[in-house]
Amino acid sequence: MKITGYWLASGVLGVTAASMGRVIESGADVVVTKSISLNPRQGHSGPVIATSHEGLINAVGLTNPGIDAFKEEMETLREQNIPVVLSIFGNSIEEIREVALKGVQLEPSAIELNLSCPHAEIGQIAHSPDLTHKYVAAVKDVVDCQVFAKLTPNASDVISVGKAAEDAGADAVVAINTLRGMKIDIYQMRPVLGNKVGGLSGPPIFPVAVRCVYDLSQALTIPIIGVGGVSTWEDAIEMHLAGASAIQIGTALIGGMNIFSKIKKGVAKYLDEMNISEISEIIGAAWRSIS
Repeated sequence: MKITGYWLASGVLGVTAASMGRVIESGADVVVTKSISLNPRQGHSGPVIATSHEGLINAVGLTNPGIDAFKEEMETLREQNIPVVLSIFGNSIEEIREVALKGVQLEPSAIELNLSCPHAEIGQIAHSPDLTHKYVAAVKDVVDCQVFAKLTPNASDVISVGKAAEDAGADAVVAINTLRGMKIDIYQMRPVLGNKVGGLSGPPIFPVAVRCVYDLSQALTIPIIGVGGVSTWEDAIEMHLAGASAIQIGTALIGGMNIFSKIKKGVAKYLDEMNISEISEIIGAAWRSIS
């Protein structure tokens, strides 16, 4: 698949074919499913979501029905010709290989590897270049579609992890997943979330996402799919300038599904005013202009 445009990020509305279909009707170019595991997963006990500083902190715990139960949703999406990236995860190399084998039979446009959820066991994978390489390579060995590796901003060296994913055969990296965060109720004097720690998303993490995309874009030769706090067309332009070829949008959907069409209109107007014919002309321009 072509890595361009504005996509639904994983974990927001990518649970049912109906919800993902509505996102496409609202202007998204691609939908990324909720992360799916080999077996059904209940997730964490509540509360699982809280607001903080104009963003969200969630500790859902990767709740999902399992890959076998997700087959019907994928078949519906395929019948509707909706471009779908299947997000998957596994607690071991053997498990993610098995999920990938089952997942590729559902004929997604690509597979996104969630190696970095900050409120689940898999969160440590993308901290390690070695583990990242092993997980990506294991999936690339058994599928014939594109594979994207979703990275964490919580890693001490995101560039080394990105390079490991590229060396293992990843067709793109997705930057970034949510940041580890916490909210405390000042009256109950205890953490708000049942899991205590969750993943922070939305506008507060946007500058971190831009920095990661900027750094990764200069270090890698594969495309970067930017995600993290994009909520306006100006954010989208900034992310493209940092080096993102495609952009995923998640938390901003709280303000309405028309976010995709609004961003597209704003980007088109910007390109016209700047006398730029294609979005590809500005990808990475922020660092190319000073290198």
